[in-house]
Amino acid sequence: MATDTLKSKPGAPGGLRRLLLDNGALTALIVLVIAMSALSGDFLTTDNLLNVGVQAAVTAILAFGVTFVIVSAGIDLSVGSVAALSATVLAWTASQAGVPVPVAVLLAVLTGAACGLVNGFLVSYGKLPPFIATLAMLSVGRGLSLVISQGSPIPFPDSVSHLGDTLGGWLPAPVLVMIVLGLVTALVLGRTYIGRSMYAIGGNEEAARLSGLRVKRQKLAIYAFSGLFAAAAGIVLAARLSSAQPQAAQGYELDAIAAVVIGGASLAGGTGKASGTLIGALILAVLRNGLNLLSVSAFWQQVVIGVVIALAVLLDTVRRKAGAAPAPAGASSGGGRGRQAVTYVIAAVVAVAVAGATSLLHGGAEAGTRQKIGLSLSTLNNPFFVQIRAGAQEEARKLGVDLTVTDAQNDASQQANQVQNFTSEGLSAVVVNPVDSDAAGPSVRSANKAGIPVVAVDRGVNKADTAALVASDNVEGGELGAKALAEKLGGKGTIVILQGQAGTSASRERGAGFAAGLKKYPGIKVVAKQPADFDRTKGLDVMTNLLQAHPGISGVFAENDEMALGAIKALGAKAGKSVQVVGFDGTPDGLKAVQDGTLYASVAQQPTELGRIAVDNALRAAEGKRVEETVKVPVKVVTRQNVAGFDG
Repeated sequence: MATDTLKSKPGAPGGLRRLLLDNGALTALIVLVIAMSALSGDFLTTDNLLNVGVQAAVTAILAFGVTFVIVSAGIDLSVGSVAALSATVLAWTASQAGVPVPVAVLLAVLTGAACGLVNGFLVSYGKLPPFIATLAMLSVGRGLSLVISQGSPIPFPDSVSHLGDTLGGWLPAPVLVMIVLGLVTALVLGRTYIGRSMYAIGGNEEAARLSGLRVKRQKLAIYAFSGLFAAAAGIVLAARLSSAQPQAAQGYELDAIAAVVIGGASLAGGTGKASGTLIGALILAVLRNGLNLLSVSAFWQQVVIGVVIALAVLLDTVRRKAGAAPAPAGASSGGGRGRQAVTYVIAAVVAVAVAGATSLLHGGAEAGTRQKIGLSLSTLNNPFFVQIRAGAQEEARKLGVDLTVTDAQNDASQQANQVQNFTSEGLSAVVVNPVDSDAAGPSVRSANKAGIPVVAVDRGVNKADTAALVASDNVEGGELGAKALAEKLGGKGTIVILQGQAGTSASRERGAGFAAGLKKYPGIKVVAKQPADFDRTKGLDVMTNLLQAHPGISGVFAENDEMALGAIKALGAKAGKSVQVVGFDGTPDGLKAVQDGTLYASVAQQPTELGRIAVDNALRAAEGKRVEETVKVPVKVVTRQNVAGFDG
């Protein structure tokens, strides 16, 4: 008997093994931390670990709300849009409607809850599948955010922006909010009637109904919880960026769902816990942070993250199957050893995969005293910014500089994380091409505090110090575009405008410049303006739609060449003949279209030169040399007459 009692009370090592066996996601997280620590000496530092916590906070808070929904066998695709809408409501009511900040915060929270209630009503009483109901809310929420903000970021009240600061000089407020809401989630799931109802509904909804649960009302509350947590995440995100971004948190719903599933929840419902969700969010943050520090290509990062997520879930799935397999009589210890073997073997596979892939991809940092510079681009899904990267890399090679390039994918929050990672790594200098000028401010200020010089390229940074701004004049370029198109049309005609991504400074400035330039030509009438997000495919689709309503237009102004090329495709034989198209940027494809005659003109920047000059100035600033505060790279209108002599 005494022997049995002793066997039933494992010591510390046994308890640790059991903890790891029962938490596959925790095992995967520990493996990732070990691998990243071995590969980067900058990873396992206090500042960087706090940085990881900050970067995990928004995803974790969203994921806590999604946990309620997934445990009850639902899905919520709207949380990213609801987060953006709630933050926009707070910023607009506090800064433009004159509402006291506490009331504005309450309105933002109620906005999130209302969106959740609508989702719950559509699912429970409208009988819509959760996927469809929340997909509709995803679109509605994003659209309302753009309507309220008119497509432009709204500065956040200073009193709420403190949610993005640190407490006591070391504890980031987003991490504290994440911990508090994680405890609330654990309390609701484990200690309340509604929490037990979630598990019952997720396990067997019909059985839950027959046992007396008011399933429809419970679902209303469940989706309202998800909306509340989305509102909290939106406020924390906007506080970090010091502005409410109408395009913020795009795709975050997928990260939130991934965090919940990685944490051990089943999409079939009935399982899930707050601690697992937190671990899932940390896994995603550790991956992104570590891959940034290891200078892994922005494109390969997507591949590595996807593979590791799959391996983490596979580890947990195999562990569960091994644990669920019935053990024959007298073979319990062997079964336990089998579970251990399975877990440790897969953990080893994960470790080898992560360590091997990242080591191969980043190729190891060169030792020595070479200067290291980080370049954060707003996106690499656009030839213009690819050319900036090419110019920067060419100059870095020429100067003997180690250059790390990251892709923010037009996400201001992701860019803030990348710049923060550069700061944690202690680079010599940072070059940033802001997704949004206001949102880049807080992370650049962190670099300022660390004594790291920052150079802005193409777009400026607001409310922060930059050693230099290397840019073209977008407003002047818009004016030149208006003049070129109007003169080609003889000062009269009807035109449409294809706008860039709502909320970006480039779109605002080019549009403002074009409108100012067009005032000199009263005979030109703008019959339609529509955003096509700087994307060629969207330019094609939007232009095709506009031609149905306005078949007789004589001109098109697109705020970049990619949209202009899409418009040309939609116009077909009309392009360059009955309809004149003017683009912006001077990309290689754009210049070829100018040469072919289908694109009348492109307001050409010199992106390669922008990248080259930015790196040169960053190195000079890192070495303490004097640099000009503003370096203007000329723009010019390129037409068929002068395209042969233009080199972008």
